[in-house]
Amino acid sequence: MVKFFGGPVTGATLGLSYMESVLLTVAGMMTSVIIFSIVGRAFSKRVSTMRRAKRKPIFSKKNRRVVQIWKRFGVTGVAFLTPILLTPIFGTVVAALFGASRKHIFIHMLWSAIFWSALLNFMVFEFGNIASSLF
Repeated sequence: MVKFFGGPVTGATLGLSYMESVLLTVAGMMTSVIIFSIVGRAFSKRVSTMRRAKRKPIFSKKNRRVVQIWKRFGVTGVAFLTPILLTPIFGTVVAALFGASRKHIFIHMLWSAIFWSALLNFMVFEFGNIASSLF
């Protein structure tokens, strides 16, 4: 749920089939998306309050990059980058914070989860034994 890359590796390690691993990876991400799209704005307000209490800067390199992605590509771009660069939690909170509707968040995160899950699972299942033989 927290890190998307763990799903394909865990699926291969447990001896799951490709399709089982894909479906469980998608289910893990979508569980995070459902939970954090509901509590996303409240979660971001809490984090913001904690940052202010610790006197941490509001804008960091990462925050500026996320804002640029949002301005250029909207919820589609955030959803596309969520599994590989952002975590499902952070990507969902960002989309909720910028005002995307839950419906749009669910739809875009779902296609992104399916795409990246299929691709990463394919890479792990096809090329994982090559990588393991190198180490």
